[in-house]
Amino acid sequence: MLRTSFSKYLASFVIIILVSFIVLSSMITYMVYNYAFSETEKNLNRECFIIVREIEKDGLSSIEEEAYGISEAVEILLRLNSEYNVMITDEEGKIILSTAHTGGDDSTIPAINTEEGLSTGRINISNFTKKTDEAGDESYVYKGKLNNGVKGEYMIYAKAIENEGKVEGYVMALASTDNESDLVRTTRTAVINNSIWVMVAAVIVAYFITDRIVKPLKKMTAAAKKFAKGDFSVRVSVSKNNDEVADLARSFNNMADSLESLEKMRNSFLANISHELRTPMTTIAGFIDGINSGAIPPEKHDYYLGIISAEVHRLSRLVTQLLDISRLESGERKFNYVDFDVAETARIILISFEQQIEDKRLDVEFDSEFDGMYVRADKDAIYQVIYNLCHNAIKFSKHEGKFKISLSRITDSKIKISVYNEGQNISEEDSKMIFDRFYKTDKSRGLDKSGVGLGLYICKTIVDAHNETIGVETLDDGCEFWFTLTEGVQPQKRKISSEK
Repeated sequence: MLRTSFSKYLASFVIIILVSFIVLSSMITYMVYNYAFSETEKNLNRECFIIVREIEKDGLSSIEEEAYGISEAVEILLRLNSEYNVMITDEEGKIILSTAHTGGDDSTIPAINTEEGLSTGRINISNFTKKTDEAGDESYVYKGKLNNGVKGEYMIYAKAIENEGKVEGYVMALASTDNESDLVRTTRTAVINNSIWVMVAAVIVAYFITDRIVKPLKKMTAAAKKFAKGDFSVRVSVSKNNDEVADLARSFNNMADSLESLEKMRNSFLANISHELRTPMTTIAGFIDGINSGAIPPEKHDYYLGIISAEVHRLSRLVTQLLDISRLESGERKFNYVDFDVAETARIILISFEQQIEDKRLDVEFDSEFDGMYVRADKDAIYQVIYNLCHNAIKFSKHEGKFKISLSRITDSKIKISVYNEGQNISEEDSKMIFDRFYKTDKSRGLDKSGVGLGLYICKTIVDAHNETIGVETLDDGCEFWFTLTEGVQPQKRKISSEK
């Protein structure tokens, strides 16, 4: 697929370059053509102007009387040493004098569209194109072939010889345009040849550049196919160039890291869920079978029924957590924002953990900056966040360690709630993923025998939904989880505001 696209792009690139060079060649040829012929035309015009000015001093009759002698006009032409042939005709176009004349042989006199042939050497001025310059001077121009068998094309410029407002004859400057045509052809050939070489070089460069771009894309395509088969270990090489392709490769590798991490967490989750479901169900089934079979004496039924009840509640909590995550991620859970005392909520939660605190003999400290710390949030959701943080802190606290809940105002509108426990701290690597779903720092299950790595993920999801911040700080003697809430309005303040 990439190879086909590459071929299409390269073909399009070649076509664009080819069209560009054709246009460039035409423009350059046109410019050279105009310049060459305009220069020739300008020079011919100058020659005619100079000669006409000299002839008009004595009149055309002075030349007609001495047509084939060494006249003053011929001396003028020789003195000018013109590179062009000059002809002088009467008002009817009959050639009187020509620099191309070499001794009476009329065949040496170029004739253009003559009416009576070479023997008379008459030029038909009516076939010329009349032009008027900016000064108002009239000229006559002819471009084309000669009719006396002379090869090639010529340009003739003619100006009228006037006497008292009457046209007595014409001065014509003639030049072959073969040199100009050769220049145009040479220019066109040079442009085309250079264009071909430049195009070949451009195609080669474009091939290597495009191939350099396509190669990492092909690797990404191959890696994506492996991802589809469940292999998330593949990575693409990232070039040192800080370009878009390198950014894409880095983003692709980041995506691969995320997918691999998610896959590991999913496998871990399935293993934990299997264990969490199997253990209580095995316990429940074993005790019920023991009661039904009579293996457990009646006097111990209440004890084992209590264990069965605890295991059922454990399963219920697991299912509830999974449902909470599903509702939070799908957006089905709606939050009811109210103003409530978060300090009082934290006290109630702390009291609910009285038995666990007593079992570990923890040194408990509750620190609230004010008696009433009112926040605006969903009360039930925040209760769940504080409960999960306290549950984790107590679970991972060391025996007779310190456990502390702190509430303080950090800005004019923000309240910070912190839960600290003295005991096992969290590594820097774990702190980056501690709020990911299914992630557990206690992979050996030495301390966390009942959790599946969903509690902190639920906390983060709830806090994020409130547009607040949650984090963890690792300390030498333990760790502290914290989150922020927007400060609310106390009831008495609302009452005063309403009375006003």
